[in-house]
Amino acid sequence: MKYNCEMIKDILPLYSDGICSEATKNVVEEHLAECPDCRNLLGKLKDNKIDIEMVNEKESVIDSQAKFFKRKSALAGGIVAAVFALPILICLIVAIANGSGLGWFFVVLAAMFIPTSLIVVPLMVPKYKMLFTMGSFAASLMLLLLVCAIYTHGNWFLVAASSCLFGLTICFMPFIAGRRPGRDILGNKKGLAIMAAYTITFFFMMLSIGFMVKSYTFNRMALGIAGPLVVMTWILFLIIRYVPLHGLARAGISIGALTVFCYFVEDMISAFAMVPDDPAEVYASSSTVLIGPGNGISFLAVGLAIAVIFIVIGLIAGRKKGNGDK
Repeated sequence: MKYNCEMIKDILPLYSDGICSEATKNVVEEHLAECPDCRNLLGKLKDNKIDIEMVNEKESVIDSQAKFFKRKSALAGGIVAAVFALPILICLIVAIANGSGLGWFFVVLAAMFIPTSLIVVPLMVPKYKMLFTMGSFAASLMLLLLVCAIYTHGNWFLVAASSCLFGLTICFMPFIAGRRPGRDILGNKKGLAIMAAYTITFFFMMLSIGFMVKSYTFNRMALGIAGPLVVMTWILFLIIRYVPLHGLARAGISIGALTVFCYFVEDMISAFAMVPDDPAEVYASSSTVLIGPGNGISFLAVGLAIAVIFIVIGLIAGRKKGNGDK
């Protein structure tokens, strides 16, 4: 034989996988035609039954471990739920024995759903733990507020619920959007979805307050003041998130937009709120509060000048960076 078997055995795996050069392939085939031992070794290499069995065994072990941990989590969740059920049962027995009614018992029952949603739900839910945990926590909090409102005969439930919902959205919406399934559904539109959720819950809270106070003047003024602020917030978000310029240029555009907003804020609030002839009776002059009396033109000029400086520096820095990348 022209080639040593030990050398051929070293390159047989490459030949078997089809990743060797054409010259090496010819050398191996020439040797295989003369060497039965190497032919047998090649046959064993091509027999992938062992690999398949190892893969199947690995998957079986992973599945069994996953089922084991699921059973343990369900058992732990059941034990915790049973622990939370004890004070509820005690309150029920005491309420029946005293004959004081079940009103405060339902308050305790609703309150116990809050720690249950934060402790038991993550243990019991197999996937999307963040979504189900935050959803169950929000629902249990709304339930507690509703039971308290019914028990106290109050009309404040909608205001409290909308305010809590807005606060929960501020705190947890970024986490929900960044985890599955929110991340898969929203894709690269997570920022827009978060801002939309903030806006919807904020205006729902404002409308709930207006519905409670039953004052047309409040609704008009609240929406008139909040409307321009929300619009400005959206403008800043769109500039920072989607304008394809250098960071300093985006900062300059944002400064310019804020400067113009602060200068015209009184007119915008008047237009949104449709204030009466004497707006001083309803609110102080917003531009005077933000800028100061008699300083409007100076403020506008200085703010726009700073904005232009930032934009120019940002455009120059962006051009230099682009040339460097090229």
